[in-house]
Amino acid sequence: MATEPAADTSTAEVRDAYAGRAEEYISLFGSVDDAHELDRALVSRWAERVDGPVLDAGCGPGQWTDHLMRLGHDVEGVDLVPAFVARARDRFPEVPFRVASFDDLGVPDASLDGILAWYSLIHLAPARVPAALDEFARCIRPGGSLLLGFFDGARVEPFPHKVVTAYFWPPSAMAERLEAAGFTVEEVHTRTDPGVRPHAAMIARRTDAETASVLG
Repeated sequence: MATEPAADTSTAEVRDAYAGRAEEYISLFGSVDDAHELDRALVSRWAERVDGPVLDAGCGPGQWTDHLMRLGHDVEGVDLVPAFVARARDRFPEVPFRVASFDDLGVPDASLDGILAWYSLIHLAPARVPAALDEFARCIRPGGSLLLGFFDGARVEPFPHKVVTAYFWPPSAMAERLEAAGFTVEEVHTRTDPGVRPHAAMIARRTDAETASVLG
């Protein structure tokens, strides 16, 4: 009985915290040119291998969604924060954006070839991450791909992010959650730059039912 209100409060806190700092966030991170060159290269390389519809899950102000559109993808951006969605629509009118959460991304089963979740799970309490990954797995067709970015750490633990509490994840722990949700991890990337938190990214392939039964 006590778990669900805490989850709801956490979602509201994340939404409200980013809504209050939306313009500041956009000024700092609102362009793909603000991203690390290795991140731009990884997202672009991943996108080259995705053929069908793509969802930018947790799109923020839409910079990566627009980047994927410019690479030729049929892409939509969704975010929990209405202020981000409104600004994304203003900034990139050719790209569709809407409000949605990881509880329900609002797309049919197995309808996507790829999901980009670029640092969008970092504020989820660890106990809620498996459900979000299950929702990703529901939406991605067998053989489709997920690109996930997050903060690397020695253990799963919270840290005081500038906006609202976020969590470190060891890549090995995130890989376990991905595999439990029906993905096969294909690539793991880590990066540590002076003066900033360690970063990690994973590319995971949606396992088809036949393969999953064999592995199980």
